[in-house]
Amino acid sequence: MNDIKHLLNKHSDKIIQIRRDLHQIPETAYTEAKTSTYVADYLKKIGLEVRTGIAKYGVIGSKCFSDSGKTLMFRSELDALPVNEKTDLPFASSHTGAMHACGHDGHMAMVLGAAMVISELSNRLSGRINFVFQPAEEGPGGAKPMIDEGIMDNPKVDYALGCHLWPGVKQGQVGIKAGPLMAAMDRFDLTVKGKGGHGAMPHLCVDALDAGTQIVNALQRIVSRQMNPLSPTVITIGQFKAGTTFNIIPEEAHLSGTTRTFDREIWRSWPDRIETVVKGICDAMGATYSLDYQPGYPVTENDTWMTDEIRYVAESVVGKENVVIPEPTMGGEDMSFFLERSKGCFFFLGVGREEGAPLHSPHFDFSEDVLLTGVEIYCRAAIQLLGCA
Repeated sequence: MNDIKHLLNKHSDKIIQIRRDLHQIPETAYTEAKTSTYVADYLKKIGLEVRTGIAKYGVIGSKCFSDSGKTLMFRSELDALPVNEKTDLPFASSHTGAMHACGHDGHMAMVLGAAMVISELSNRLSGRINFVFQPAEEGPGGAKPMIDEGIMDNPKVDYALGCHLWPGVKQGQVGIKAGPLMAAMDRFDLTVKGKGGHGAMPHLCVDALDAGTQIVNALQRIVSRQMNPLSPTVITIGQFKAGTTFNIIPEEAHLSGTTRTFDREIWRSWPDRIETVVKGICDAMGATYSLDYQPGYPVTENDTWMTDEIRYVAESVVGKENVVIPEPTMGGEDMSFFLERSKGCFFFLGVGREEGAPLHSPHFDFSEDVLLTGVEIYCRAAIQLLGCA
C-alpha cells in the first residue's frame, strides 16, 4: 500500500486547498450552484465521466475499471448551514449568512481527494466507483430525490460508503459501529385555532395558547409514559408562537417540533400518536387544529458485513487501538436512504479536541490533517472491496 501513501503525499496540498476553496463559497440547501460547478469541474479535470443536475445540483463522477465487477459509491454532501461564520480563518466564508459549520467542505475534499488518488490506481481495481455529491443534506434532503432519479441503478450500486467529521470522537480515532448509528428524524408543524378575545374575559374565548401549552406537556408524556425506557426516543418542540400583546387571548398558536428514535416501529407510529394527543386536547378545549407531519430520514443503519470490512481498513490506517465504537447519536442523516439500498457503512472520523467547537457552531473548525486519513480510508476501502485478485 506504499503507492497510496506516495499519492497522498503528492496530492496532500491540493486536498487541503480544495477544502479551503469550498469553505469560502458555502451555499445552503438547493442553492449549491457554485459548489456543484466546482466539484463537477474538478471531476472532469481528473478524467472522470461526470453527470450534473441530478436533483437540481447533485453531481456524480464515475470511474469504470472493468465491465464486470461490483459498483462502489462514495458519498459527500454539498450544502452548508445558514450560519454567520465567526472563526477568523483566512479562508472564512465569503457568503454572508452561510457557513460550512458541519464539515461538508471536508467531506467534499476527502471524496475528491479519493477520486484523484484512485484515478492513478486503475490497474489495482475492477468494477466501478461512483463519487456522489448530494445537495440539501441539512434539509429537506437530497439523497432520496437522487435515488428517485435512478442513481442507485444501471449499474446497481452494491456498496455505499460515507463518513462524517465528528467532534464526539477524538482526533486521530475513527468511530465505526454496525447497526443503528444515527436516529430516524421527522418534523411536524401544528396550528391550534381557538377564539381570541379580551384577556379579562376568558369565558368568552377559546385560548389557543393554553391549548398549545397542554399539547406540549402531553406530547412529552408520550416518551415518559408510552415508550420503553430502554429504547431511546425524543420529541422536542422547538418553536411555540402565540399572541400579540399582554391583554389579548390569542386566537392561534403555532408549534413546530421533531421526533427522534432508533426503533423503526416507533418511527412509523409517531404520526398517529401525535394526532391522537392533539385531537384529544383540542376537542376537550373547544379548539380546532391543522397538523402537518413531515417524514424525514430513516435510521442510519450500517450493514454488519460492510462495517467489518471498513473496520479492518480503518485499523490498517490508524491502528486497531484507534478504531472505536462510537456512541449512537439522535442526530439524523439522509445517508440512511443510500444504506437502505445497498450494503453500506457510514463512519465517524474523529476531530474532537479540547478547544474545539461543536458541529453547527459558528466557531466550528477542524485540523486539516484528518482529511488525509479520510482519503486513505476511502482508497484502501476501494482496494479491499474492488481489488483485483
